[in-house]
Amino acid sequence: MVAYLESLDSFETELEVGSAGVFDVYVDGRLIFSKHKENRFPEHDEIRQTLGI
Repeated sequence: MVAYLESLDSFETELEVGSAGVFDVYVDGRLIFSKHKENRFPEHDEIRQTLGI
């Protein structure tokens, strides 16, 4: 998933290593996906669709 997010040329990505399996996706300081809240990883196209690209 990290490689996929890094491949989205429209956005700058930054990986921040967390703990306890945290996987959150933020855009401009806004949380757009949280593994903790959804109890799953996002699908590849889910992030793209949320961003409208």
